[in-house]
Amino acid sequence: MAARPRFTSRATVLVLVLCSLVAILAYPTRQFISQRAEISAQQAKADRSRQQVEQLRREKARWQDPEYVKAQARARLHYAMPGETPYIAVDPAGPAAARPSASATGSAAAAGSAAFDGASGGSARAAKPWYASIWDSVDAADTTDAAAPAPASPRPLPPSPAGDTSPHDH
Repeated sequence: MAARPRFTSRATVLVLVLCSLVAILAYPTRQFISQRAEISAQQAKADRSRQQVEQLRREKARWQDPEYVKAQARARLHYAMPGETPYIAVDPAGPAAARPSASATGSAAAAGSAAFDGASGGSARAAKPWYASIWDSVDAADTTDAAAPAPASPRPLPPSPAGDTSPHDH
């Protein structure tokens, strides 16, 4: 008896056809999978955008309420209604431990302040008015310039006016 070959010509053709099919379908399959991943990433991005739009719509609706606007003006700009005396309580422990609290003698001011604190959680930047922050930055810029290293070629400074010992008045 003659020994049969391990692979017949039919088996070889079948293996070649299967390998060709795998090679032909590999690229489209990979593209399909990557496009599905891209589609789901775009859908997630669209969902996040819808949520952000909804959040902004709710915020816009809050700003349409005159009481909310009053509460924000009181809390952020330290405004008060006529006849009220606004004050700011400062924690002697320091700014890290201090939680900003602004109140006024009227009950509407306390309600407005409470509404603001509940809405935003109170921030450390709201601890002092905006103009104090600006003035602090001017002071910091002035002290930074004075502490800068001297130029390589020193020039004589112009004489200062008599009695002027500080760069600005407080």
